[in-house]
Amino acid sequence: MKFKVQLVIESESGDTQLIQEVAQIEKDSLKPENLGLTLAQAKELLLQTQRSIASQQIAEYQRQQAACSHCNQKLCHKDKRTIVYRTPFGKLQLQSQRLFHCACTEQPTRTFSPVANLLKERTSPELLYLESKFASLMSYGLSTKLLQELLPIEGEINAASIRNNLHALGQRLELELPEEAGILFEGCQRDWEKLPRPGLPLVVGMDGGYVRFYERKSKKAGNFEVIAGKSIKADGASKCFGMVYCYDTKPQRRVFEVLKSQGMQMNQQVTFLSDGEEIIRDLQYYLNPNAEHILDWFHITMRITVMKQIAKGISKEDLEAGINSESILKDLTSLKWYLWHGNVFKGLSEIEDLIDSAFVLGSDDDEREPSLEAQKLCSHLEEFETYISNNGQYIPNYGERYRNGEPISSSFVESAVNQVISKRFVKKQQMRWTPEGAHLLLQMRLLVLNGELKSKFQQWYPELTVN
Repeated sequence: MKFKVQLVIESESGDTQLIQEVAQIEKDSLKPENLGLTLAQAKELLLQTQRSIASQQIAEYQRQQAACSHCNQKLCHKDKRTIVYRTPFGKLQLQSQRLFHCACTEQPTRTFSPVANLLKERTSPELLYLESKFASLMSYGLSTKLLQELLPIEGEINAASIRNNLHALGQRLELELPEEAGILFEGCQRDWEKLPRPGLPLVVGMDGGYVRFYERKSKKAGNFEVIAGKSIKADGASKCFGMVYCYDTKPQRRVFEVLKSQGMQMNQQVTFLSDGEEIIRDLQYYLNPNAEHILDWFHITMRITVMKQIAKGISKEDLEAGINSESILKDLTSLKWYLWHGNVFKGLSEIEDLIDSAFVLGSDDDEREPSLEAQKLCSHLEEFETYISNNGQYIPNYGERYRNGEPISSSFVESAVNQVISKRFVKKQQMRWTPEGAHLLLQMRLLVLNGELKSKFQQWYPELTVN
């Protein structure tokens, strides 16, 4: 059995201009594997159809451009060239005529190419969309294999071209982002009072992750930090954001624009949660006049839990020396209770007592060296004292906030860091990154994760239709 697929071209008036055969398909006796079109046949059909349609479109467009738009005089032809245009259904070799400008108007050049001027980007928007979407979710190499497996573009794209196209789109996003400013919120108190009644508070959390640095001359390169965060509205709608802090020149503006896209008003309360890192704290300042900054309870209790585990080890090692680990555990529990209720002064006093305690430093015997576990606990306590002293102003009454249903922990940020950074840049990805490459990929990945990639492409290419 033989099937012929023909392309029928009609004019605007409905008259048939051309009937062109684009494919012939032969089918033998029916079997499960040859029912309908195979993937190879479908790819070939799409490729030939794409070439036929595109060639007719180009021919019609060049016919429309053959006359001067001002005096309608026919333009002189100089030469004809071939340009390459990549689409989801194959690479096209398009004929591009070069014409002389009409003498009726002054032009900066003597000649021009209508097709080349129209197709300034040599990759179609739809292919850019597909490349960006898949490369944001998996490695460049796997994205190449996936697209070549499903589309008739085998051997026509590679990982390097996908990466370069994605970086170009990332740069386009960077240019659209407004400039950084010292204070980002606008207006004054009088203006804010005139605004409509705001919604419930936004909750914003940030944390950092590390990816391997790519150094061409060294195989022992270190890591650089990537900051990721999530903003959650009262109705549960959320958006992720992120940046490579050492590369980004507009970090605060980036966070501010995300909050604005979620409807943040200047008279609305915003709760910022962080682990106390100075870089992350600086990002949260001057984004909203009604912002409150809270030290994440998770990071406090995590440190206390570690110290409790160390204290349990002292009892096994120094039981004969008379060290009472139960007393240390009781004091650590009291410390946690003080901080839970926002009593920073009592908490710091408890830490000082633990550091000075003979139970931590060792036995009463001056000749005996403190145990390794005791030294380790003392070191953790000293670090914890510095941590609480530096962040004391950001420690609220966690118990009261918890009972009122207010956020006290940035545990949701841990999942955001895993989703935004780890799954693409770290886990199972045996690769290294430059800060620029990681940052630009991260911006495109965030569009995909936030479900905004389609709308962004439709903003860039208004007539683009993607499913």
